[in-house]
Amino acid sequence: MAERYFPNKMPHYIPEETPTINEETANKDSLSRLLSLPYHTLRRTLQASALHLKDMVVRETWGLSGKRVQDYSVYTGVLGTAYLLFKAYEVTKNENDLHLCSQIINACDSASAASRHVTFICGRAGVYALGAVVAKYADDPRLLDYYLKQFKEIKFSNDVPNELLYGRAGFLWACLFIDKHIGKETIATECRRAVVDEMIKAGRTLALKDRCPLMYEWHGKKYWGAAHGLAGIMHVLMDMELKPDEIKDVKGTLRYMIKNRFASGNYPSSEGNESDRLVHWCHGAPGVALTLVKAAEVFGDEEFFQAAVEAGELVWNRGLLKRVGICHGISGNTYVFLSLYRLTGNPEYLYKAKAFACFLQDRAQKLISEGTMHGGDCPYSLFEGFGGMAYLFFDMAEPSEARFPAYEL
Repeated sequence: MAERYFPNKMPHYIPEETPTINEETANKDSLSRLLSLPYHTLRRTLQASALHLKDMVVRETWGLSGKRVQDYSVYTGVLGTAYLLFKAYEVTKNENDLHLCSQIINACDSASAASRHVTFICGRAGVYALGAVVAKYADDPRLLDYYLKQFKEIKFSNDVPNELLYGRAGFLWACLFIDKHIGKETIATECRRAVVDEMIKAGRTLALKDRCPLMYEWHGKKYWGAAHGLAGIMHVLMDMELKPDEIKDVKGTLRYMIKNRFASGNYPSSEGNESDRLVHWCHGAPGVALTLVKAAEVFGDEEFFQAAVEAGELVWNRGLLKRVGICHGISGNTYVFLSLYRLTGNPEYLYKAKAFACFLQDRAQKLISEGTMHGGDCPYSLFEGFGGMAYLFFDMAEPSEARFPAYEL
C-alpha cells in the first residue's frame, strides 16, 4: 500500500500563531517554513500560485490547441478549464476570466452537440449548466435563455446509469448547480422528481435484502465510491426533496457502508472487494467522507459525524497520494479537511488542509519532474492534473466557503 502514497511526516497539528523570524525558523526545510506561515500570509502565496497555474492550464489546454475542442468534458477536457476560469472570476472578479470562460463554453457547445452523455462532469448538462450560470454573471439574458432552453431539452436514453459521472446523479447535480447560481426552481421540481423516482426505484431493485436498502451497478459492479457508486448517489439524493421512506433508505445505505468499511477506516471500491488500497475521491474514504459530512449536516446524526471524522483521519495518514489531481490525488483529498472544517469550525482541520496544500505548493512540480509523482494522464485537466491543484489553491482563499468542484454545493 505504501507505494501509492508518500508517508505523512508533517506534524499532526500546529496551532496557528504569528511566527517570529529566528534562527530556528530560518533553518527549517522549505515545507516546514511554509507550514510555519500564518494562514493570512500563506493564502496570498497560494493565490499567486493559483493564478500562475490557471494561466498555464489555459495555455496548455486552450491556447496551444488552436482553440479547438477535442474533449469537451469537465473531467479531462476544456470545460474543466472553463470551470477553473469561473472559480478564478469568483475569487478575483477579473472580467477577462469570465469572458474567456464564456468563449470556451461556446466552443464546447458545438463540440458536444452529438454527445449522449447527460451529466455535469462528463456530459452536455455541464456545458449548458455552466453556460447558463456564466451568462447570468455576464448579464447576457439572451445567452442565459439559450443555455437554459438547451438544458431543459436534454433527453435520457433507456440505458442511462445512476452514478455521478455518466448517470442520473450527474444530471441532478447540474440542476442543483443551476438553481444555486440562478435561482431556486430554475429547473422545476417536477423535472428533478421524475429522475429521483427512477433512481430510488433502481436502487431498491438491486437492494441487498435486510442489509442495504439501495444498491446500484455500473458496468457490472456495485461501486461504493463518489464517482460511480453509492457515495456519489447518496450525496446528490440528500439535496433532493425526499419522502420519509426515501430518507430512511438513504440513511440505511450510509449505515450499511459504515458498518462494512475496512478495519483501517477505509471503504471498499465496490461491493465484495476486499482490497484496501484506494484512498481517492473516486474510490475509497475521501469521497465517502465528503458524503458523510453532508449526511451530518442534513440529518444531524452523531453516527455520520463520527464516521466522517474517522475517514478524515485515514485520509491524513494515507492521503498524500503520488498524484496531483482532485479525482485521485492530493488536491482532491485536501477537500476532506476543508469539508470537516466547514462542518466543525475546528482549526485542526484547517491546519490539515493547509498542510496538504503546502505539500503540493512546495513539492508537486519537482516530484513530477523527477518522476516520483504522477502528473495525471491529462496533466493540465481539472480532475486529473494541475487544473485541480489551481482550483484548490483558489478555494484556500476562503476555506469556510471551499467546495469540492462538481460535487459539493
